[in-house]
Amino acid sequence: MATKFTASQSVEIAVPQQPIPIQHYLRQPQRLVNALVDNRRIQQLSEEVFRLKMRPLAFMSLSIQPTVDMRVWAESNGVIYLRSVGCEILGVEYINQRFALNLQGHLSPYQLSTGTRLQGRADLEVQVELPLPFSLTPKPILEATGNGLLKSVLLTVKQRLLHQLLADYRNWVSSQTKQKALGDNSTELPILNIE
Repeated sequence: MATKFTASQSVEIAVPQQPIPIQHYLRQPQRLVNALVDNRRIQQLSEEVFRLKMRPLAFMSLSIQPTVDMRVWAESNGVIYLRSVGCEILGVEYINQRFALNLQGHLSPYQLSTGTRLQGRADLEVQVELPLPFSLTPKPILEATGNGLLKSVLLTVKQRLLHQLLADYRNWVSSQTKQKALGDNSTELPILNIE
């Protein structure tokens, strides 16, 4: 019998004023993925699909390592959506064959008189058929453990988002403004007349 675990996490981030609005930054989903996950654990499969190799997770006495394929895309208004499109559990084949993961989330910018804010939410659901002796564990204990594990995964992602996203946005703005400055200056280089 399958057991279902769920967790949700919301986030709200005040965006510091920059010369380039964050909506332009958010139109590049791969930057968001890189802000959420360590680069060494990401493989880009297509323009919008990324394979994320998560760190091993301990559930009861099992150690599982999920690999999740995520589709991440941006709308023209700067709203970013993410949705899981595949998952594999490394290490325990029995669970891999009886495991389903559904992750959906969004991050959207909105304007206030005090500036721009980002608001987002992620919903994670896992269904798994556990082998003996885990399937004999009382359901409330299983659900509390599983829900707690999913909540900790989403909390880790939220913390990384809070710290990495704004830092990456600042770096991106800085590199964009430097490129523009170099581009502007290159047309005004003096022509030296050497005789």
